Amino acid sequence: MTKNISFNELRQIKDQLPAGATHKIAEQLGVSVETVRNYFGGHNFKDGQSCGVHIEQGPNGGIVELDDTTILDLALKLIGEGK
Repeated sequence: MTKNISFNELRQIKDQLPAGATHKIAEQLGVSVETVRNYFGGHNFKDGQSCGVHIEQGPNGGIVELDDTTILDLALKLIGEGK
């Protein structure tokens, strides 16, 4: 399922993640930690893969179209568990 979100909103979600969450998400999905970081706006494609994130310039850091919300869904779940 695709989803549009502002880049700033996506970064706020990443910033709310508890310590070690990117490693936990990567382990659950069988991807590298760099791939999870790339999902949240990183650019390390040497060690990580592209993960269906398309950024269009605009207000609030631009609009991000996510081809797959699995990483986002896991991140939101981890944030919810941390509260």
